[in-house]
Amino acid sequence: MSYFDHAATSPLRAVARQAWVEASTYNPGGQYALGRKARAAVSQAREDIAELLDCEPIEVIFTASGTESNNIALRGLYREGTVLASPIEHPSVAEVLKMLPVRYLPVSASGHVQPSYDGESMITCMLANNETGAIQPVAELASYGVPLHVDAVQAIGHIPVSFRQLGATTLTVAAHKFGGPRVGLLLARRSPALTPYLVGGGQERGIRPGTVDVAGAVATAAALKEACAEMKAETIRLAALRDRIQAGVAGICNTHEPALPGHLSMSFPGALGDSLIMLLDMHGIAASTGSACSNGVNRASTTLLAMGVSEDLAKCTLRFTLGATTTAEDVDKLLAILPEVVSQARTAGL
Repeated sequence: MSYFDHAATSPLRAVARQAWVEASTYNPGGQYALGRKARAAVSQAREDIAELLDCEPIEVIFTASGTESNNIALRGLYREGTVLASPIEHPSVAEVLKMLPVRYLPVSASGHVQPSYDGESMITCMLANNETGAIQPVAELASYGVPLHVDAVQAIGHIPVSFRQLGATTLTVAAHKFGGPRVGLLLARRSPALTPYLVGGGQERGIRPGTVDVAGAVATAAALKEACAEMKAETIRLAALRDRIQAGVAGICNTHEPALPGHLSMSFPGALGDSLIMLLDMHGIAASTGSACSNGVNRASTTLLAMGVSEDLAKCTLRFTLGATTTAEDVDKLLAILPEVVSQARTAGL
């Protein structure tokens, strides 16, 4: 199988798998030697992650997923007033925003939000879009001086990120996007303090109570360390492969401007995205659509609609995302079969 869906999840790195196995032992809450050893492993993982993301170890909170981290941050930061937000957020942010008073920023045709400020009490904006890869002007939003949450799930491990320099109050990470386990991180400054919406034993500064996943924490640190070490070379390699795909299909699709090195969003007029996915899968190629499917109904991507893409064209969009396991042979295979697949999907009709 040629895998082009790394934005959904990236295969577990060998170094993370080994770290997980070695650390999957005892409860870090135990007062005996084995518990102290597990606690020390979590502390070391926290320090390693803090160094890689340029924050303090105490600012690193372990969670179960990026979705949980986004919920903890948004619910914990909000006090009153209006939230300034982008309309291209992941559902784990967008669904929370439906519960709050929000002013949404406009989005350019290239997929970038257009910052402005009108006295909002809080801001949330992703660092890089999960569909188009467009990197957002988060630093400008941070300059407004109010609490800022950043969903950096697609960016961490793929582009350099400094929590200190970014100016965010909270930031979300999902380890499985860079070859780690399905573990979440929340970077959270000590002030303003988050209001916890879970209660329990007080772990993770009381922000996310519950027994810490020792193996997940250690494996996350191992995966992030390897991803950051490879980042410069991988950026060059993946961008070159992405550009080959874009050039190779220029005559049969419309492309949306990429920003992350491994992201490419392409629309194929007249070819329904779901049909393209099924046909590609028959040829051993895994990709994804730029839309969310609910109850079997193909819905146009809210990100693409916010960019001004028509609903019909949005339903004909595929997302190809490359990662550590993507090879030149995978790209050759995709380019060889894609024209035929698009033709078949167009023949089938909408």
